[in-house]
Amino acid sequence: MDTYADLVFVGGRVVTVDAEFSVASALAVTGGTITAVGGRDDVAPLVGPGTRVVDLRGATLLPGINDSHLHGCAFGTATPPLSLDLARPAVSSLADIAEAVREAVGRTPAGQWITGHGWDTGYLDECLSEPSRLPSRHDLDAVSPDHPVVLYAFSGHATWVNSKALELMGVDRHTVAPPGGAVVTDGAGEPTGLLHEGAQALVRNALPPLGRQERTDAIRSALAALARLGVTSYTEPGLGPGGDGIMRGALGTETLDVYRRLLADGELTARVGVLLLPTGMASTAEEFARSLDALDALGGPGAPAGPGGTDPRRLAIHGVKIFADGIVPNRTAWMHEPYVGGGCGSLCVGGETDAERVAAVGAMIRHAHAAGHQVGVHVTGDRAVDAVADAFAAAAAEHPRPDARHYVIHGDFLTAHSMKVLAAHGYGVNMNPTIKWTVADMEEEFVGAGRAAYAWPYRDALDAGVRVASGSDAPVTYPDWRQGVATMVLRESKATGRVSGPEQRIGLAEAIRTYTIDAARQDFADDWKGSLEPGKVADLCVLDGDLLAADPHDIPGMPVVLTVVDGQVVHDALRD
Repeated sequence: MDTYADLVFVGGRVVTVDAEFSVASALAVTGGTITAVGGRDDVAPLVGPGTRVVDLRGATLLPGINDSHLHGCAFGTATPPLSLDLARPAVSSLADIAEAVREAVGRTPAGQWITGHGWDTGYLDECLSEPSRLPSRHDLDAVSPDHPVVLYAFSGHATWVNSKALELMGVDRHTVAPPGGAVVTDGAGEPTGLLHEGAQALVRNALPPLGRQERTDAIRSALAALARLGVTSYTEPGLGPGGDGIMRGALGTETLDVYRRLLADGELTARVGVLLLPTGMASTAEEFARSLDALDALGGPGAPAGPGGTDPRRLAIHGVKIFADGIVPNRTAWMHEPYVGGGCGSLCVGGETDAERVAAVGAMIRHAHAAGHQVGVHVTGDRAVDAVADAFAAAAAEHPRPDARHYVIHGDFLTAHSMKVLAAHGYGVNMNPTIKWTVADMEEEFVGAGRAAYAWPYRDALDAGVRVASGSDAPVTYPDWRQGVATMVLRESKATGRVSGPEQRIGLAEAIRTYTIDAARQDFADDWKGSLEPGKVADLCVLDGDLLAADPHDIPGMPVVLTVVDGQVVHDALRD
């Protein structure tokens, strides 16, 4: 034989995720391409003296996992050693957080900022025992009076700072929050240290900018973690001028340049698609249009995110991101019916009235669509998602495009109307099962038991014909697709294990598709990745054990033992 395979897998469950969801037992890889799928006899002729033959011994071989919404640079900056881990189980109380900050003060040079990520009031003892108790600058001042402290909530939509940080930011009782944001104050009108939504941009001007080396270290850290999880592709959703005020490490040209350099140096061990973020929250349609036009020099859908010769299959700009509203825990998602305690939230774009804000979102979508971009819109509330779906339809009617593949990001409260509109146009939704797992119990206090159970309606969306992909939104949640699959199948919560919306459960095969072939479709790449078929790229994930026969409760604990990107092994526990 002229060409032998580089890698051959035998004796396992090869879950192809093809149209029939067929299961084979053997697979061969030559170069960066899958060259055979079937049984042992189909791959035997491809085994040569230099072929590595992996006996799966009943393990599961899957397409490489595609996390379709993951802030790679921010994930790296939000995890140790670059940031304090303030997520459960690392901490379980405000006192635990204060102690973590106290320890950081002891090892941090005077005047330097201390950062942390992941706090969630739904898992902090003091907040659980007294729901009105919220994090405060006073909690941090006691342990860090001189070091500025900035702690980001798990959601990315709230930031907690101490008094020193407020001083450096120039924030006091007279500060007016940016439109769409809130500087939380106490009964005396003094800032508590909590900043919501667009007000988080106030931190940006005070924080020292991330340097190139810090960004490089962050992305390297993220890539290493993702390789261990079997993630071979992800969408970096929000690089651009609007990014850094929302999630540190998202400023466009600097972070994009780091990705380009890592690719050129052979260090980019996952495929990365980019959504540009021209403006952040509370921008006007005119600001968005000006910024997008300036960014268009970086490229449009499918364009290489680097100079000539950059492989767009490894690093590409897919489109743009727009923020339409906030999130339920901050009561900033725009809802049809009031929250528990009143208020319906609103769209977060510029405008004095609901009608003006709806028009502004529509203008942003129309401008990006007409310019040829894929559009991903952060939208969570049911009233907001109806407005976004209608804006998609209006843009398509005004400027017909055959395959735009726009999508709703998060879509917590998709409605029957919005799903009908999305399906009719071939548009999708990017849902977040690990966020559902994290907040299922907590959301009841904001929207009641019925709406909380419905949130992230996977079953209804698939039945309506909507294209559904799944993503972690890391660093909002850890990018563990195994927990995501288990949550889609079980709909059980992290805090109590209670079932939340059993009618929205989906099957295992459907869940796997959202992390593979349907995520690839979001990337305009389902013709060359996302399933294990001859001729497609060799992006692979090996999971120890039989995934198809496993109790769904056991899936999160099944080890990823091998990860392959473009035929190259990037994680190998089989040889460790």
